Amino acid sequence: MSQIIEINSLIKYFGPVQALKGVTFSVEEGEIFGLVGPDGAGKTTTVRMLAGVMDIDSGTAMLGGFDVKQQSEQSKALIGYMPQRFSLYGDLTVEENLDFFADLYDVRAQERVEMKRELYSFSRLEKFRKRPAGKLSGGMQKKLALACALINVPKVLILDEPTIGVDPLSRQELWEMLLKLNKEKGVTILVTTSYMDEVERCGRVGLLFEGTLLKVAKLESILTGGKRFEEIFISEMEKQKNMKRL
Repeated sequence: MSQIIEINSLIKYFGPVQALKGVTFSVEEGEIFGLVGPDGAGKTTTVRMLAGVMDIDSGTAMLGGFDVKQQSEQSKALIGYMPQRFSLYGDLTVEENLDFFADLYDVRAQERVEMKRELYSFSRLEKFRKRPAGKLSGGMQKKLALACALINVPKVLILDEPTIGVDPLSRQELWEMLLKLNKEKGVTILVTTSYMDEVERCGRVGLLFEGTLLKVAKLESILTGGKRFEEIFISEMEKQKNMKRL
């Protein structure tokens, strides 16, 4: 498979604090890649730079062969991006939010009609299309946010902690939607998460800790010896801490 995302030696500073320390990994077209780590690991910083909403201090990020920094318009046209706090407009209805993001992505009229029909069916939001987004439940707001990120039919879907703050049933439903997207439409998915049970949905994972990428591997190659993923991740973090003490 070809690599649709290529990240090489990404470095990011916030004042004197180095948030990312030369992060390098790639994502193959059509795979689900999980970027896993605790709060403050650098997951959000990484995907925000990849999505072109945060400047890159050093290193490169490529999307579909386009340099995110130098060819931002071309790279942004390939993605749907769902940040942790997705900016839905609470006073607008479900349908008006979809139309707003369709305008933002310059989706043509006929394509818009077809995509809205498909997204309503996909997210089961059609019967709520006239309801203001602010009056939806947390889980339904996440579904609407995902639908808005998909309105331009992206090749790559970038999701930053998509299930944080929602109930277990909504988490399950959201992941069912993502798996269906990946299987039926071949959408490449890069997802950040701190929920270890969600890691099992990913084909490959990158373990990120304190701005350093500890390991990138297929999930089955990490889960050896009967150990749980949490145990393995904690072990990798302890190794990193011990190296710093030397």
